[in-house]
Amino acid sequence: MSDPTRSPAAHVSPPTPEDFGFEVEERLESGGARGSADQALGRAGVIRTPHGEIQTPAFIPVGTKATVKAMLPETVTQLGGQAVLANAYHLFLQPGSDIVDEAGGLGRFMNWDGPTFTDSGGFQVMSLGVGFKKVISMSEQAYVDAEVIAKTKDRLAQVDEDGVTFKSFINGDRHRFTPEISMQIQHRLGADIMFAFDECTTLLNTRPYQEDSVARTSRWAVRCLDEHAFQTAARQHRPYQALFGVVQGAQYEDLRRRAARELAEMTGDTHHDQQFDGFGIGGALEKTELSTIVGWVTDELPETKPRHLLGISEPDDLFASIAAGADTFDCVAPSRQARGATLYSSGGRINAKAAKHRRRFEPIDPECDCYTCQNTTAAYLHHLFKAKEMLASTLATIHNERFIVRLVDQIRASIIDGTFAELRETVLGRLYGPEFARAAARAASGSSV
Repeated sequence: MSDPTRSPAAHVSPPTPEDFGFEVEERLESGGARGSADQALGRAGVIRTPHGEIQTPAFIPVGTKATVKAMLPETVTQLGGQAVLANAYHLFLQPGSDIVDEAGGLGRFMNWDGPTFTDSGGFQVMSLGVGFKKVISMSEQAYVDAEVIAKTKDRLAQVDEDGVTFKSFINGDRHRFTPEISMQIQHRLGADIMFAFDECTTLLNTRPYQEDSVARTSRWAVRCLDEHAFQTAARQHRPYQALFGVVQGAQYEDLRRRAARELAEMTGDTHHDQQFDGFGIGGALEKTELSTIVGWVTDELPETKPRHLLGISEPDDLFASIAAGADTFDCVAPSRQARGATLYSSGGRINAKAAKHRRRFEPIDPECDCYTCQNTTAAYLHHLFKAKEMLASTLATIHNERFIVRLVDQIRASIIDGTFAELRETVLGRLYGPEFARAAARAASGSSV
């Protein structure tokens, strides 16, 4: 729905987004998921932004409130992070998008000179609004209502055709997000890549509600395109910000494919030359269906634009979704788990607080090249967690973020040199066991033997 007070004739033609682009460098020829006509979907490429390039596939560390928790921006750079993702919902509530804008945008505000992403806030409105917090993978079958709510929780968000009204989780104040407001907030935040405002459903919603929601998200996407074009023209003192449409549809193939096709061809209602610069793949899903769902979506999207999978970071999920054609990823799990003393390692997960590490005077993962593993021991990290020292979170987060960033970098290199299948078998075999690795390979190739 366009703002009637804004005459199309008064709009200034938006600048050509010359500073943003995407190129495919190499495609996954074998050992990966395939789409229609046996087409390989995985690829390695480069995203160009006004603040630098992103070599893809790439894991994007999450700095929800303009900070990757427990770390300096320089540390994120040192561990290989190419970009960071912040959240419009949280920055709108605190400190306010106007303050970030006045500071010169997200990157300058947080002293990060690389590319930046902002999530639209749609997921937070859903997760905090219906009480499911940060859950994205669901399997519970207890609810069948169109409007679901987590047990013992009060609904904090109400969705209507125009947008979402919600209560702040900080102080209970009521706020309103519409596609236009989300675009205005994200333009003020100034990220290089931002996402269209969407409704993120749960797996507990009924099929009819999922159908209505996908249709509503599509209508919101058109409004986002128009507002994005208006804001781009009005804010020519800022570099171009790329806008990604978000594909929803839960676990229904027809809904996912239809949503992807619509977004790929969509233009603004008023600004017919405004299209999406890339695409996000969102929504709650079951882990076992991840590769299949990503494959449905990427099979319908244009090869010439990047695809971001929201909320994914587990090693097996990364291999599966990269093979299925996803280019970039973000997730809070590496940093959140680190603060709880759960660390990744080449041999599986580690509980840094476990007693067996008390006198273990070697790195938590001898094969890791991060600052933590190069300079501290498992015994020291164990001590810091038991003593509740703040440094524990910093050292553990450095390790977990580096582990995932490096893994995705290795996957990128394996696509280029043709060793993807071998890397997947080696990594997943060590993390989860050889039978798991073989099952992952069979699933990716579509074979049942």
